Amino acid sequence: MPLIKSAKKRMRQNIKRKARNFPVRSKLKTLMKNAETMIKEGNIEEVKKTLPEVYSIIDMACKKKIIHPNNAARKKSKIARSLNELESKGGAAPAAEKPKKAAKPKKEKVEKKEEKVEKEA
Repeated sequence: MPLIKSAKKRMRQNIKRKARNFPVRSKLKTLMKNAETMIKEGNIEEVKKTLPEVYSIIDMACKKKIIHPNNAARKKSKIARSLNELESKGGAAPAAEKPKKAAKPKKEKVEKKEEKVEKEA
């Protein structure tokens, strides 16, 4: 708990702002996730219906300074790019993302430890 009067006020302000911003941020995340899953499933019509709502909530979050304007532009661009890619493929699901690199096995460390043990013995 803060001891200084200004810190106490700042804490009260932060609580109020968090309560005000949380519903917008939550709805933004939900709509973005829903749009991405619909695109992955290949539902062009559903995405087109929800697109104005998604853009609206992104713009509202930007206007209220909940997210940065560049972040808002990036989110809108990402959805539009995915939708255009989906339409150009004729409704088929877009290509999978780049595969992750396989992790190298950690056998080297085990072997080195075994060598040290053998040298000591």
